[in-house]
Amino acid sequence: MKNNLDQTDKKILIALQHNARVSNAELSSAVNLSQTPCLRRLRKLENSGVIEGYKVKLDDAALGINVWALVFVKLDKNTSDNAASFERAINNLSEITECCVLAGSHDYLLRVGTESLRSFEIFLKEKLAGVTTVEDIESTIILNQVLTREPSLNHL
Repeated sequence: MKNNLDQTDKKILIALQHNARVSNAELSSAVNLSQTPCLRRLRKLENSGVIEGYKVKLDDAALGINVWALVFVKLDKNTSDNAASFERAINNLSEITECCVLAGSHDYLLRVGTESLRSFEIFLKEKLAGVTTVEDIESTIILNQVLTREPSLNHL
């Protein structure tokens, strides 16, 4: 689908990135289409997988999440079995909001959110360090997030 995106499709995607709750009437007006063709294009973008879903942005502080950290994990052996075991174990740790497999000196990068530095320490020592396949953990606290954005459509 990537190569089949025309300017109107891009306009729809950009409008939805700004407000995914926009009505079809507002969206069709914003991209200069009548409502039926606009809805047809939207469904095509959804069905093709270009649009994977719609999300709600939650306020971390309102939820009591005051500390964010990036945690680098090295497994004792980087095998398929160990990786699968690690991934199953962390799936049950609600503090982890993101997990990436890495190439390089670490095997995984985790994004972790907790209530406080003390709860982050407890998470590290009592939960993550208890995962049997973990050999080494390095973490860094995020002081301030200055940029977050969805993928840009400018390169398409």
